[in-house]
Amino acid sequence: MGVEELKTELQGLNTIEKLRYLADKFAGRIIFSTSFGWEDQAITHLIFSNDIPIKVFTLETGRLFPETYYVWNRTLEVYNKPIHAYYPQNELSQEMVNTKGPNSFYESVENRKECCYIRKIEPLKRALKGNEIWITGIRAEQSANREDMHDLEWDEGNQLIKFHPIFDWTLDDVKSYIKENNIVYNTLHDKGFPSIGCAPCTRAVQPGEDFRAGRWWWEDQSKKECGLHATEAEGVKAEG
Repeated sequence: MGVEELKTELQGLNTIEKLRYLADKFAGRIIFSTSFGWEDQAITHLIFSNDIPIKVFTLETGRLFPETYYVWNRTLEVYNKPIHAYYPQNELSQEMVNTKGPNSFYESVENRKECCYIRKIEPLKRALKGNEIWITGIRAEQSANREDMHDLEWDEGNQLIKFHPIFDWTLDDVKSYIKENNIVYNTLHDKGFPSIGCAPCTRAVQPGEDFRAGRWWWEDQSKKECGLHATEAEGVKAEG
């Protein structure tokens, strides 16, 4: 089924109805990726609290914040449903660290992208294999390169359809939903971290800075991508 046809079938449905419809139509071939940030916790609640049969997974890079692990564990306790972890391949990560050290990503964009590939991109490929729908927490207002995206789109690189169920939500919408539903969230958000990735590559954002200024802050703004998300028009774009 093509993206445009699917868009037509989803017209008029609310967020939960869209998730249910996709879970039924693509049973066993639909997956949601969470990094335990605000947006992903909201979507996890939508899926788990409504018993929608969508597999939830996360990329365990080995460099996450302690606060992220806390949210992960509390989410398991609250919903009593599995979150599948995908790890980097031992051989690849060991070779990188043995050859270049544990913090090589600070030394060059190439080294940082290599680390992103080993810890995130390659495990993501394994997680997505065999699926037809990939659900993400992308929102339009998160960065300029996402304003031209749509809530339903074809991912050429991964050869599947991506659905962003809260694409049109504002950050205030997300925060309100979390508060109203008493959803556990990462307390780093309260300390100036709008986007939370690997601990060595994420810092708090200062007032007036761009949403993604805290990611790979030592790099040129135009290079701040890791390849998790892509658009046909602009090449590789990342949520990270």
